Amino acid sequence: MLRVNEVADSDGFPDNVDVAIIGGGIVGVAAAYELARFGVSVALFEKGYIGAEQSSRNWGFVRQQNRDLLELPLAMRSLRRWGELSDEIGFDLGFRRTGILYGSDNPTEIEKWEEWGRAARQQGFVSHMLSASEIREISGVQHPNFKAGVWSPDDGRAEPSMAAPAIAEGAKKFGANIYQTCAVRGFDISAGRISGVVTERGLVRSSTVICAGGAWSSRLCRQYGIALPSANIVGSAMRTSVAPEVTNGCLSAGNFAMRRRIDGAYTLAVPGHGRMELTPQGLGYAAKFYEVYRSKVAKKLKIRIGKSFFNGPEAAGTWSLDDISPFEKQRVLNPSPDHEWAAIALRRVISAYPVLSQVRVVQMWAGLIDTTPDLFPVISTVDQLPGLVIASGFSGHGFATGPGAGQLIAEMVTNRQPFTDISDYRLSRFSDGSATKRPEMM
Repeated sequence: MLRVNEVADSDGFPDNVDVAIIGGGIVGVAAAYELARFGVSVALFEKGYIGAEQSSRNWGFVRQQNRDLLELPLAMRSLRRWGELSDEIGFDLGFRRTGILYGSDNPTEIEKWEEWGRAARQQGFVSHMLSASEIREISGVQHPNFKAGVWSPDDGRAEPSMAAPAIAEGAKKFGANIYQTCAVRGFDISAGRISGVVTERGLVRSSTVICAGGAWSSRLCRQYGIALPSANIVGSAMRTSVAPEVTNGCLSAGNFAMRRRIDGAYTLAVPGHGRMELTPQGLGYAAKFYEVYRSKVAKKLKIRIGKSFFNGPEAAGTWSLDDISPFEKQRVLNPSPDHEWAAIALRRVISAYPVLSQVRVVQMWAGLIDTTPDLFPVISTVDQLPGLVIASGFSGHGFATGPGAGQLIAEMVTNRQPFTDISDYRLSRFSDGSATKRPEMM
């Protein structure tokens, strides 16, 4: 199990709050923090531990670069919040503005980056196209095939084991209540609208509920006839031994990705590769994911049948609010990593940086990535159940965009003017006849 900084539970247990939040990942804790700053009474319920699932298992890249242009305002606001939060909270999130470099030997990809950069500049974001020699100068990488790259100096990195717990501590400082190993079994509904949540410790009244359960959100929504199209992908990553500093930031080289860590090691991964297990939920939403299956995004995925067909966030079945729920049966998702990628990633990194020839992989892990059909998050009210707000389906972008998402959610819930157009994040885009946008930039 990955180590994540611990967060102490709040004292007592509330009978009612203004807003109840389901899920203690970075999106949930960021929403709790921003709402508490607005003076809203908040209780966050996490079935396991703060940041123990997706929010601690990602690469730790914090980027605006190469985001879908519709998602860029969210990414830009998030970078701003990443730069502010440590001072506001008084806890280190591990965020460092070190820059992120992408390199490629694919002319089509390079052309797309150039086109994206021109469009992004119109939104105020500036990145720099680099030649092969400039890549070597900035990164020291010896990769022989790079033709060009793109460099975003204002992007950075953060520590997944530190970030969500630190923001949770900040939320507590402003008065939010945090409860771990306390699953929400379901919603309390009165007169057709949300009136609270039923937790394993009892009912908590609330007129607004934010569902930020990551890979588990869709299963909870299905219990109430709410369709949240989601497919979970298992992604693997690894930590090296302590190693010489060849980069103090992040590099994605096409066939490997790396991030410098605070502990002096590197987090490594192989971009685009993962596995998808056939499940009742996945089969039910298969038609919605047709464009994803056709895109290059899905071509590196291994598809198989596994235990998740019968247990976990995509399994079938319902439950009573009086009984132990699926969320209590699996406190922390800990999928097995694809160990074959350890040797591959390490070999590719050493090829690019021969000085790392003595480095070894000392830990490997995997996490679930909850994806939507257009690889775009859902941050939305739900027409059929007033009082419910869904914040899920971040499709691998949740760690970097979590702080901005938290602010956006808080603005929505308190009827403030959102900092960006929220219509592109609406849940109803999957059911109102809108054409599914084909996934492009990630």
